[in-house]
Amino acid sequence: MIIKPMIRSNMCINAHPKGCAADVKHQIKYVEKKFAERGIFNNVPENAPKTVLVLGCSTGYGLASRITAAFGYKAATIGVSFEKEGSDGGAGESREKTGTPGWYNNMAFDKFAKEAGLESVTFNGDAFSHEMRKNVIDTLKKMGRKVDLLVYSVASSVRVDPDNGTVYRSVLKPIGNAFIGATIDCVTGKISTISAEPATEEEASNTIKVMGGEDWALWVHQLKKAGVLADGIKTVAYSYIGPKLSHAIYRDGTIGGAKKHLEATARKLHKELQNELHGEAYVSVNKGLVTRSSAVIPIIPMYISVLFKVMKEMGNHEGCIEQMERLMTERLYTGSSVPTEDNHLIRIDDYELAPKVQAEVDKRMATVTQENLAEVGDFEGYRHDFLATNGFDIEGVDYTADVATLASI
Repeated sequence: MIIKPMIRSNMCINAHPKGCAADVKHQIKYVEKKFAERGIFNNVPENAPKTVLVLGCSTGYGLASRITAAFGYKAATIGVSFEKEGSDGGAGESREKTGTPGWYNNMAFDKFAKEAGLESVTFNGDAFSHEMRKNVIDTLKKMGRKVDLLVYSVASSVRVDPDNGTVYRSVLKPIGNAFIGATIDCVTGKISTISAEPATEEEASNTIKVMGGEDWALWVHQLKKAGVLADGIKTVAYSYIGPKLSHAIYRDGTIGGAKKHLEATARKLHKELQNELHGEAYVSVNKGLVTRSSAVIPIIPMYISVLFKVMKEMGNHEGCIEQMERLMTERLYTGSSVPTEDNHLIRIDDYELAPKVQAEVDKRMATVTQENLAEVGDFEGYRHDFLATNGFDIEGVDYTADVATLASI
């Protein structure tokens, strides 16, 4: 069949298997090129990670982290994510359906890792469950390995408490007052206004349960108890702060509350790991990028479109793989202490929030209209990244060719 993007309400609901695989390959090539330029591709530093566990490994920053660790540092990796597989419409199924992008990304990663002689194990299931933690622990013991880098990049709308079965749902809403902002239709480029109603106290609390640091701490504690964390373990979780114009809907909203809980968790874990394993825990604040969820957040699509234009003009634009390659080589594994702010955050969003970048973004955001969007913003770049997250609009892929199976890459 010929697969074309199916977009509903600014969300792409299908994926292209070969496009996803090609995108993974592009990211691998980028890492190999950068590591060669840094002189460490064939001369991996002694302090580099050797066994890496990535929770939320299938897309975005989690996938980019796993690629950097494996194809840059030659680390063995274990990945965990929850994806829907593709199907060719077998018995009991009414139609063919594509898997989620992460399903194909994971498949591609494992394929390319095997070809490169790298150890990789990928689990498809609920990262919030005790069962998954047991599976990972058992696998590490069988491999005879201990984790020296734990990446926590889980992004979910639902979490089931592993102890009592309570279901928590996260929401992306402001707190206190409704938020109104512009958005861009990813298909037509049309600018419109959308709003988000304020969250209830229960919604805010539940969002912390899903997106805060509780599950991250559970992973660290259970891995430590099982004896599968290495001395000197580093663990990092990901966050976003962004510009002031988005704080009401993000940093000061429900997701921001969860991220602040994540940051507080990092400080606690850092003390624990320092005392017991000479370890370290951090939150990396990353750049704003096009993700499957950011496209439906008021103001964010408009801001990112303008931000991309400004940063490309200034020569400091980065995507997920560029950010994670820089995080590992210029922050986590330099041979020196990890540079952080006073509140223990790694700021890899430094290019985005540079005063000269934000000043130009603010200037353009005040003038953007439907007529000048292409001039002051980068809608085409935004649209490309939106499609690329699902394997579409990837260089080198023939999208007119028949896809023989939706069950594999």
